[in-house]
Amino acid sequence: MGYDTSIGEEQNRVDKVIEEINIKEEQLYEKAGGLKESIIDLRKNFWEDVTVNLDEPDDVIETQASIKQQAELLMERERFHGEIGKELKTLNRLKDSPYFGRIDFTEKPGHENEPIYIGIASLMDQAEEDFLIYDWRAPISSLYYDFPPGEAYYHTMDNTISGEISLKRQFIIRQGQIKGMFDTGVTIGDKLLQAALGNNASTTMKSIVATIQKEQNKIIRNEHSNLLVVQGVAGSGKTSAVLQRIAYLLYRFRGSLNSENLLLFSPNPLFSSYIQNVLPELGEANISQTIFLDFLRKGIEKEITIESPFEQMEFTLTCKDAAELEIRRNNMKLKSSLKYKDILDDYISSLLIQGLCFRNITLHNQVLISKESISEYFYSLDNSFAIPNRLELVAKWLLKELRIHQQKEKNKDWVMEKVELLEKEDFLQAYYQNQQVDEDDFSLEEDILRAEVVKRQFAPIRKLVRKFAFVNTLATYRHLFISWKPSPVPNHWEVISRLTVEAISTKYLSWEDATPYRYFRGKLLGDVSNRAIRHLFIDEAQDYTPFQYAYIKDSFPYTRMTLLGDINQAIYTYASDENPLAPDLVNENHERITLTKSYRSTKEIVEFTKGFAPDGEIIEPFERAGERPKVIKIDNHKLLPNTITESIQSLQEKDFETIAIICKTTEESKRLYGLLKDNIPIKQLHEETYSFEKGILILPVYLAKGIEFDAVIIPDASNKHYNQESDRTLFYTACTRAMHSLTMITENHLCSFIEEASTKTYELE
Repeated sequence: MGYDTSIGEEQNRVDKVIEEINIKEEQLYEKAGGLKESIIDLRKNFWEDVTVNLDEPDDVIETQASIKQQAELLMERERFHGEIGKELKTLNRLKDSPYFGRIDFTEKPGHENEPIYIGIASLMDQAEEDFLIYDWRAPISSLYYDFPPGEAYYHTMDNTISGEISLKRQFIIRQGQIKGMFDTGVTIGDKLLQAALGNNASTTMKSIVATIQKEQNKIIRNEHSNLLVVQGVAGSGKTSAVLQRIAYLLYRFRGSLNSENLLLFSPNPLFSSYIQNVLPELGEANISQTIFLDFLRKGIEKEITIESPFEQMEFTLTCKDAAELEIRRNNMKLKSSLKYKDILDDYISSLLIQGLCFRNITLHNQVLISKESISEYFYSLDNSFAIPNRLELVAKWLLKELRIHQQKEKNKDWVMEKVELLEKEDFLQAYYQNQQVDEDDFSLEEDILRAEVVKRQFAPIRKLVRKFAFVNTLATYRHLFISWKPSPVPNHWEVISRLTVEAISTKYLSWEDATPYRYFRGKLLGDVSNRAIRHLFIDEAQDYTPFQYAYIKDSFPYTRMTLLGDINQAIYTYASDENPLAPDLVNENHERITLTKSYRSTKEIVEFTKGFAPDGEIIEPFERAGERPKVIKIDNHKLLPNTITESIQSLQEKDFETIAIICKTTEESKRLYGLLKDNIPIKQLHEETYSFEKGILILPVYLAKGIEFDAVIIPDASNKHYNQESDRTLFYTACTRAMHSLTMITENHLCSFIEEASTKTYELE
């Protein structure tokens, strides 16, 4: 049997644990203070404690060793001081809420029943013998997440420990006081979750370690899969679980893994800001985060403009020309596919024989080495060599040729003009060099100065040659659409070619061309695969095309990946029929975890959105009651600003702090912002927004991915506005951002998606 302790006894234990924390804090402050003085003293007297003697070679070696030893001592003390600071932050967090769970576990055979308390970090007693709190990531803590009272087991590094859980208890502790305590079964429970989920939305995502569910725990503790695919319905906690997974991996492999070995692709800068507090809350450093657009930009020439995915989305949602839209969609469909990757690979193979475009190498607008000469030399090399290897040989040849040109240029008139502009120090340097050779020969001094001028003029050219800038990658890519025919020829190839050539002529890459071009450029110039990243996490993975996913795998061949997303929220569905989260596309050694329970929204909102969810996927609502979604019909669009204002006032009276007006497009968002900004304090969010604040917000749906709000207002839920099947995922995504309240406003007919839901699941005003 478990310990049947009362709330009073549990509070006594909390008090004792906080006493221990206070003692440890005092000891650490003392240690930190002494260490800080020691570091300051070391810095002040650094050179006094170093033996400096440069008279003899042996003395120089001794001096270097002395400096190195002193520097290492200083670095070690500074590192230790940093560790103390980190430990103090953890203790401070524990003081507010030391733990959130307890299990009483009897290990078999013949062990005593032991109470195990679980919190965000481990804490040992003064004697450093017994754990007062176990870190939620410790192997034994998995019992809390995975089993109800009864038979249970957990895995250690060496073996499996079996036993019996006789008690499972949850706590809500705030400022050292127990606010709630209840015993529970397998789910981390309804009462604790209801308390956590009933709160208002926050400007940053919170740690969920107290409420991790069994399926989420499988995601967090997965150590062996090279590819982990998480398909989770809206609000199922998949992003939170993956952030806890990152914290778990950093804890579990702390000797061999650090935050620099992990990378997260997030959907937009706003989302990156939203999740930035989770890992520091758990005592871990934030890992690198980037959006896929920025990742691509690093490998594409700066003078090329790249369309963002949001600009692509905006175009497809607002284009009024049906023929132009059809051409663009065909372009997106082809260039998102693996078929297009095959076309590129065939084209790259053909470039081994002919077709690679080069640039002239010039100085002062005069051609030094023509592009024809470079091409001739390149194609004179053995064509069994890979293109990057041949370019390496071309670069060596060019550098030799440039040395010859450098000598020729030295005696030209323009050089003397540049000599006269040199700094005084340059003349002095030339004078001293001349003195060492022949102090009476002044022509030698001029020769030295001329050589220096020419060397400086040629330096940037040589640097560009080493970077293979003599290859005209963009022109070579453009020629794919002018002078090369794929076999078989894809549908609509002629119009796609015309559209692409027009864009490239202005040094512009559409979003669907950005990844293929980056892939193509890497194959020509030689891409180094990224070996430093050991784990890559891709959020909103359903919005990546098969080509983008293939390129990522190509760029990170030795990296374990975690893909997470929701096929129901695939807002770029027009680009490709294939989805990286689809089971039939994942054909390598992988584990797939599906999360079907939605925790974000009230039961009423989930029951409503289930009615028109794409693909009719199973979605289970969490038992948290609220109001039914509301549909407001207006007779005239001129009434819209007043209707929105009245709805916001009503929501604010219910103490909702974060109210989002979610539009279909940026265009709609800008127009509505203009109508509302003089009546209410509203903030417009766009793709360059880097921070998320409480208040009344207006934004397009594709920027709301992964974020939640207390209340959501959809300002135009009419059939005129959401009238395509491809709009289903957009409308579903907008509705599922709401935690507590959903309001839809429509003039004329309701959109068909609302009509698919049962009339019992919403109120019509």
